[in-house]
Amino acid sequence: MLLASAVVVWEWLNEHGRWRPYSPAVSHHIEAVVRAGPRAGGSVVLGQVDSRLAPYIIDLHSMNQFRQDTGTLRPVRRNYYDPSSAPGKGVVWEWENDSGSWTPYDMEVGITIQHAYEKQHPWVDLTSIGFSYIIDFGTMGQINRQTQRQRRVRRRLDLIYPMVTGSLPKPQSWPVSPASPASPPGPPCACPQCVLVMSVKAAVAQGGTTPQPAAATRKNTVPLSGTVKLPSAPGPAAKPLDGMGTTRGPGKTTPAQGIRRQATSTVAGTVVGSPASPPGADSKAGRVALATLSRNNLQRLAIAQSRVLIASGVPTVPVKNLNGSSPVNPALAGITGILMSAAGLPVCLTRPPKLVLHPPPVSKSEIKSIPGVSNTSRKTTKKQAKKGKTPEEVLKKYLQKVRHPPEEDCTICMERLTAPSGYKGPQPTVKPDVVGKLSRCGHVYHIYCLVAMYNNGNKDGSLQCPTCKTIYGVKTGTQPPGKMEYHLIPHSLPGHPDCKTIRIIYSIPPGIQGPEHPNPGKSFSARGFPRHCYLPDSEKGRKVLKLLLVAWDRRLIFAIGTSSTTGESDTVIWNEVHHKTEFGSNLTGHGYPDANYLDNVLAELAAQGISEDSTAQEKD
Repeated sequence: MLLASAVVVWEWLNEHGRWRPYSPAVSHHIEAVVRAGPRAGGSVVLGQVDSRLAPYIIDLHSMNQFRQDTGTLRPVRRNYYDPSSAPGKGVVWEWENDSGSWTPYDMEVGITIQHAYEKQHPWVDLTSIGFSYIIDFGTMGQINRQTQRQRRVRRRLDLIYPMVTGSLPKPQSWPVSPASPASPPGPPCACPQCVLVMSVKAAVAQGGTTPQPAAATRKNTVPLSGTVKLPSAPGPAAKPLDGMGTTRGPGKTTPAQGIRRQATSTVAGTVVGSPASPPGADSKAGRVALATLSRNNLQRLAIAQSRVLIASGVPTVPVKNLNGSSPVNPALAGITGILMSAAGLPVCLTRPPKLVLHPPPVSKSEIKSIPGVSNTSRKTTKKQAKKGKTPEEVLKKYLQKVRHPPEEDCTICMERLTAPSGYKGPQPTVKPDVVGKLSRCGHVYHIYCLVAMYNNGNKDGSLQCPTCKTIYGVKTGTQPPGKMEYHLIPHSLPGHPDCKTIRIIYSIPPGIQGPEHPNPGKSFSARGFPRHCYLPDSEKGRKVLKLLLVAWDRRLIFAIGTSSTTGESDTVIWNEVHHKTEFGSNLTGHGYPDANYLDNVLAELAAQGISEDSTAQEKD
């Protein structure tokens, strides 16, 4: 068997291309829905197990996480890890962020730290897995190798992630029911895929090679992607693999992450477990026979198998790219495909699209100003509300008094309009039974309730109807001070080959929250700045840029709150105006091509009270 048992960790892809684990409780919840089969409906409501995830639903058919209030989609995956690793023991490693709360490491990082901790190493260097940090177990601190900045880390115990055991189920549409009875073996299939798989199995059993198709003699390597890792076969000639695909010397053990496999969303609904040995075949003998094949023979087998599978329309299972300094070559991926196919799981090895966040390097001489847009940067500071006007005076210009209120409820206090307001907070100066109608939309409320609502908001001289969201006056936000830069670069976005690209760079430093923010006087963090965003240099793209400049001046692009990505509080977050932060791809939903993006962002700006008329207002 490839894997007798494993722990299942459900993960989601953030905007930086990192797979972030759901908590053990959430993973158990998702796994329960998966195992319930079709009667569960194929959707997982995450708010049922974690109230902080109330807006999120996972669609198991498309393997996407959907945020109901913003419409954001993010890929999810069902990942497998060794039961002896950190998730199999309920161990979670976390680092302390600037707000004093704790953020869990990515699963692969946490496993690496736990493995070193169990070996009683004094410290572990994370550079080998792409992070410039050292974890010092003596001080329980994280040290940035470049800046020498230190943060606290901690190790805590949580639930153990769900466990799966047994043989790999036959491929079928989602979901796979673990209780489904195995169907009796039928006659062998004569399709090209099965013929090839049977010939591979025969070659493995005999320790020889298989007849090669003519096309398979080309010296191509197998394209690789995703993640499938296998432990080395036991024996004196085999050295165990570590989590990065490198070999270790004799006598060293295999880290936990070295024997993990992944079921990705590339095959929607395919549930990968642990495959059983083919009927009538000795798995140990098969491994020994495979070990006797030369590298060229293994590569030819993998190439031939992939071509036959692609031609027969078999879904793909990506495999992690093992090229580079590692001595593990693409032949290992070929072995993976052969063994998985022999176990009954049809696979072929493919190369997925790559995440392209930034354009090619651009020199200063290539950066140009944008025609029709003045300057190349804009700073913003806190704008003070107009003084000398009471809330009653501000609202007076938007309201008409109603002498005979209708027999309906005030949607703010939920009391009848014919009765006094039910608001119980600080007392406005108006009488609680006075009713007013908003001049443009015509919705009717207690003026007492409207004054209270205004006092609880930004108090910037504007009012937004709580029913239809019509904005009266000029709406402003609570964006902290920062800088917005914008210019042209000589590269085209996917889907916009006929024009250059407008690049926007937002820079906001950390600071102290003001009276308009959630926690006045407390510090706030600013992660991921400077943030680079992209628009096509088309007529509509320039229109969006001009309106974004208005939104920036009105402090509506960012806010301070809790990040939906990391869960960190008191940090700078986007404020309901979506931006494209991927330059050359659209893997996270924040890139191009996206035919509807410009129209969608214009609608989002309009919902903030920003339209073409706003640019004229700003000039006035």
